[in-house]
Amino acid sequence: MSDQLDEKVVLDHDDLRRALVRISHEIVERNDEQPIALVGIHTRGAILSQRLHALVGEFGGTEVPLGDIDISFYRDDVERRDPERAPVVHASHLDFELEGRTVILVDDVLYTGRTVRAAIDALFDYGRPARVQLAVLVDRGHRELPIRPDYVGKNLPTAPGERVNVRLEQSDGQDEVAIAPARAPVGEGEEAR
Repeated sequence: MSDQLDEKVVLDHDDLRRALVRISHEIVERNDEQPIALVGIHTRGAILSQRLHALVGEFGGTEVPLGDIDISFYRDDVERRDPERAPVVHASHLDFELEGRTVILVDDVLYTGRTVRAAIDALFDYGRPARVQLAVLVDRGHRELPIRPDYVGKNLPTAPGERVNVRLEQSDGQDEVAIAPARAPVGEGEEAR
């Protein structure tokens, strides 16, 4: 609990909603004549994709396919993780054809790029979309892979040791994004958000 007292809230409920509305408008404008689908990366990316799905449907006037994907076994650090902290595996749901569509992957925080790389690998096991775009609520920098988001709710420069905590109503009881101060260095096989 003391960690939460040291945090600095950078997006509150209203800020988060405005960011999602803006991303939704950008998705509709950029993909005007292109069939699209939204695919959230478990866990918070899947929640955000549900919210974006409702907004994109409202602004675009059409129903857009929605899916979610689990990347637990596609991560490049799965062998290095602490056996006591086994990943929580979720089912993936992609009940539509990917071919010919622009698939918009949705995640909460973009950091090193490794989660997105794993999501792309997992996505291509289900089919070959025409294009893949990336929407993130927060881009905190510090990329290790050449991955760049197409849609960003908030660019949030951070120090490598800091942690970005995204809390969503559905999973955490409130909507906010906060930065926690630097702590001990992140250990091998762990990923700060």
